[in-house]
Amino acid sequence: MEAAAEQRKRLTPEEYLAIEREAEWKSEYYQGEMFAMAGGSEAHSLIAVNFGGELRGALRSKPCRVYNSDLRVQVNEAGLYTYPDLSIVCGESVFAEESKDNLLNPVVIIEILSPSTEAYDRGKKFDLYQQLASLKQYIVVAQERVSVASYLRNGDDETWTMRSYWQLQDAVTIASCNVAIPLEEIYRDVPNLEFLPLH
Repeated sequence: MEAAAEQRKRLTPEEYLAIEREAEWKSEYYQGEMFAMAGGSEAHSLIAVNFGGELRGALRSKPCRVYNSDLRVQVNEAGLYTYPDLSIVCGESVFAEESKDNLLNPVVIIEILSPSTEAYDRGKKFDLYQQLASLKQYIVVAQERVSVASYLRNGDDETWTMRSYWQLQDAVTIASCNVAIPLEEIYRDVPNLEFLPLH
């Protein structure tokens, strides 16, 4: 009985997309399973709007554009369909289908961490994202404390360099776009922020 139930739960990507395009709420998909996405907090929403707004202004004169979490990213090799909080494409956006709702070539992905997703976003999800040949930088932003980590793909495409930012006067560099966004703007108006002690 359990095996039959497990088989019923597994969906093809086509079945997932058919359900998802009609759904009232968003779900991610990974190797046959759908996972409903939790609602965001006030801090999460503010950080997404702040960071996205700063990026839009900084990229205005560049051949790059920023997308919010309404646009799904497809990682073919990993069997993953997901909604990053923010993604950046430079040059032409490439989509999997004519519907243009499965992005294939982000150069930067930004995730805003929550207590329930932090381990996944820093670990397995980053492992899956690395299978995107286009991806040059992955940025994770804590929402309860001032802390941003940037992972930059090295020239050999197999290793990444991580840099941490934890002071409001810092600015995180988006290397592929040649822009820097101050943490003060990313965290503007976010309440009850914690600050990591300086060493």
